[in-house]
Amino acid sequence: MAIDRRAVVERHDVVLTGPDAQCPLTVGNGDFACTVDITGMQTFTAFHDPAQAGERLVTNTCTLTSWGWHEMPNPHGYTMADAMTTYESAAGPVEYPDQFDMLTMFGLEGDPALAAGTWLHVNPQRLDLGRIGLVLQPAADAAAEGDPGALSSISQRLHLWSGTVFSTFEYAGQPVSVTTAAHPEEPQVAFRIASPLLKSGLLRVRLAFPYAHDGFFETADWESPGRHHTLVEAGTDGARIVRTLDTTTYTVGIHWNRATLHTTPDPHTAEVIAAGDVLELSVRFSDGNHSPPIASAAQTLAAAEMWWESFWSTGAAIDFSGCRDPRAPELERRIVLSQYLTAVNCSGHLPPQETGLVQNSWNGKFHLEMHWWHAAHFPAWGRPELLERSLDWYRRILSSAQERARQQGFEGARWPKQVGPDGRDSPNEIGPLLVWQQPHILYFLELLHRNEARPGLVEEFAEIVEETARFMASFVTEQDGAFHLSAPLIPAQENYDRRSVVDPTFELAYWWWGLEIAQRWRERRGLDRDDRWTEVQAGLVCPHQTGGRYDAIGVEPFLLRQDHPSMLAALGFVPATPLVDPEVMEATLREVARTWDWDSAWGWDFPTMAMTAARVGAPAQAIDALLVDCSKNVCLPTGHNPQRGNRLPLYLPGNGGLLAAISLMAGGWDGSVGDAPGFPKDGTWDVSCEGFTPWP
Repeated sequence: MAIDRRAVVERHDVVLTGPDAQCPLTVGNGDFACTVDITGMQTFTAFHDPAQAGERLVTNTCTLTSWGWHEMPNPHGYTMADAMTTYESAAGPVEYPDQFDMLTMFGLEGDPALAAGTWLHVNPQRLDLGRIGLVLQPAADAAAEGDPGALSSISQRLHLWSGTVFSTFEYAGQPVSVTTAAHPEEPQVAFRIASPLLKSGLLRVRLAFPYAHDGFFETADWESPGRHHTLVEAGTDGARIVRTLDTTTYTVGIHWNRATLHTTPDPHTAEVIAAGDVLELSVRFSDGNHSPPIASAAQTLAAAEMWWESFWSTGAAIDFSGCRDPRAPELERRIVLSQYLTAVNCSGHLPPQETGLVQNSWNGKFHLEMHWWHAAHFPAWGRPELLERSLDWYRRILSSAQERARQQGFEGARWPKQVGPDGRDSPNEIGPLLVWQQPHILYFLELLHRNEARPGLVEEFAEIVEETARFMASFVTEQDGAFHLSAPLIPAQENYDRRSVVDPTFELAYWWWGLEIAQRWRERRGLDRDDRWTEVQAGLVCPHQTGGRYDAIGVEPFLLRQDHPSMLAALGFVPATPLVDPEVMEATLREVARTWDWDSAWGWDFPTMAMTAARVGAPAQAIDALLVDCSKNVCLPTGHNPQRGNRLPLYLPGNGGLLAAISLMAGGWDGSVGDAPGFPKDGTWDVSCEGFTPWP
């Protein structure tokens, strides 16, 4: 029988009955998102501000987009050449931009000698485009309420099937209701507000605009009014606001029913005052100085409902209602909420940052090694278009990736690690030397081809495939008739000395698999397999073992039992290759599960273990891995996966990784046998699933 998809989704609607600084809700479309507090708007900004949280872990309420970026002035003209360090390698001296002072990320005074790399690291930063909140006053001459504790009778629901947030509460003895949704295609959010307080003027809507912030978590500087400009042009049924921050300009268009716009003494704040007890308001953010048409609030709410119903009704689905394992409802909740969160935050035209479009981390930049964990699941869930949106960005930065490889003495194109939309490296001691992001684009393309194989896909990305593989083949070093991955490099488990690391287990397997994908794409274009790539594949050294178990790297200390158990990814994340013995990997999996320091792991490490368990025939252990009870594997009521030890209030690679693992377990992989091969067959997991595309 077909799955009752609506029932599965709606039983996991997010329901909140009080303010929680960790649990704001987000509406969005992959390229735009607005995160709201318990009022359904961005009313209590201080309550959610990380800068005012002290030791509390809080989630900010921001308005972020794929295109909204800013760069601080660069009066000293810093360039990447000012941040370089020379490393010795098997091919001779090579320069990497690693000069950076981490203290500056947290607002502390850094080393002036590292100023160039530090500036390049924190710029550009993603912009918080503005806050749209309620002004609540108990009386006309009273100060605006700043404490969410003043609200009573609170009820808030994220209705997942329609992508809409419904919020109700009482303030000053009067009811207030707010309906919130984002447009599915435009950078626009809409609100429908109803309350007797509107007509009396004790309830208004405030739009406030900050300057950019170059801090690690922060998105907004409210203390620098002289560094930016806000031009307000009000009309009868809406307004146009032009924002200028240094060389960045964007426009805010507002549409309302029966209201007026008032400026305030603050030059970067305006208020919308309703003429009745219902206010419908839509706000659109646009790149540059242009003003596209604005859909009304009613049109936006209807468009959101239609898009989300289609989202849930198509693609893959999984239903655990027939399972007897008591953990099944919680796992199903995490799956449903992760689908919502990754669609909102990880399906845009740029690779997503680790905190998505909710709040900034690493200055809003995205990490290419995490792109797989955010978005590789989309094709397996029958939604390939949500991954494909971001792949054209690789083509846009191809020339800079080629130049990076050339400067380092390699062929092809070397993809960066931590970047903004321009693809420029962020100097630091890890990112420029990381390599496991390199095959990702090949994996993405293979997943798309398996899911849709649309006409033109192979030709469109032929150059990307060739240049990616050319770098991989030139990056290896030959010694004693074998090919190695040699220092300097940083493996996925980042704890090892970049000057001495050799042959990380995961990267070796991934190198073979990435080159194999590139070979297949040549064959799809009617070309012969590349002889050099074949030579490298055949000559790659096998991963190092100790006691019949895989180590993380090929030199001492071989294995540290903290951070990422990356060697597991060599069979799980990566499909079967000639380099990895499944029996040895199964023994490695058992040892990792028993001995690893899981509080030092990250959210995607648990799905990594689950994928390995599924592929080596240990489905019960796959379930156990997804539900490990530790601080890094928590799932909040909103679905967010905080990384408490790393001060990250949410971590979307954990959500995307869960969906990747579940799709592998449910949809299977090449050579797997039976339905849902990654789930136990002992009667406790009677899983219903449909629409999954098998993994390689």
